[in-house]
Amino acid sequence: MGETPARGRGAVVITGASSGIGRTTALLLARRGWLVFGGVRTERDAVDLAAAAGAIGLGGLVQPLLLDVTDPEQIRAAVRAVEVGLRARDAGLAGLINNAGIVVAGPIEEVPLARLRAIFATNVIGVVAVTQAFLPLLRAGGGRIINISSVSGRIAPPFLGPYAASKFALEALSDSLRVELRPWGLRVILIEPGPIATPIWGKGEADALADRADLPADSPYAATVPRVRAMIRRAASRGLPAERVAEAILLALTAPHPRARYLLTRHRLIFALFVRLAPDGLRDLLLSRAA
Repeated sequence: MGETPARGRGAVVITGASSGIGRTTALLLARRGWLVFGGVRTERDAVDLAAAAGAIGLGGLVQPLLLDVTDPEQIRAAVRAVEVGLRARDAGLAGLINNAGIVVAGPIEEVPLARLRAIFATNVIGVVAVTQAFLPLLRAGGGRIINISSVSGRIAPPFLGPYAASKFALEALSDSLRVELRPWGLRVILIEPGPIATPIWGKGEADALADRADLPADSPYAATVPRVRAMIRRAASRGLPAERVAEAILLALTAPHPRARYLLTRHRLIFALFVRLAPDGLRDLLLSRAA
């Protein structure tokens, strides 16, 4: 039996909507009456997202888009499709949710440079490319930009250096953009989740740390990588549900005066104080023991 969506609230674009946080957010917003353009990378993902929305009676409010954030032509085509969709409903673009991202992990000494380039292409340059493309529609609609960062954008754990570096960069770009867009009243908001129970961590771990073929047999990190792999698995198993992030995104879209950052992690106050006040030596010691 389908759901009855809430009264319409506006239109949003969300990247990385095929699974995890993106898919959960797309369906939650549709339930609340938002028109959602969900960016996915493959035709199969588009069919799956449309089917998930249709199964709960929200098919008309979730429109899949083929949107690889590293593909300039797909970005241009997505903007054209959103323009058509907005005109058909006489709506403006109320939000852009930059959620698409990948994980690359491993000892920095041995991370292949191609994979380092890949994570920045998706997690940083892809965010800028999509934001630049949709800003005219956001400016016309008085919309908000919501960038999905991470607690790793505040503190860089060992063996997650490439991922953390991409999120530190995203934080810096968001801070600059927030001030640059202030004259138009456009908000730029960061969501900073801790470990979340989503497929990205399973995929990232399998790709980067699980018996990597490119890890030399005589690597000085050979004994450490299995320990880090187990740590990532434990963190993912205890992760917060994706629904928690989706609710924070909804708040960031609707709050009259949203915060610049929403930190989502267990023991949030302790974490924030630790990052702000702990001396580097103490922080390094505790992180090294955790790894």
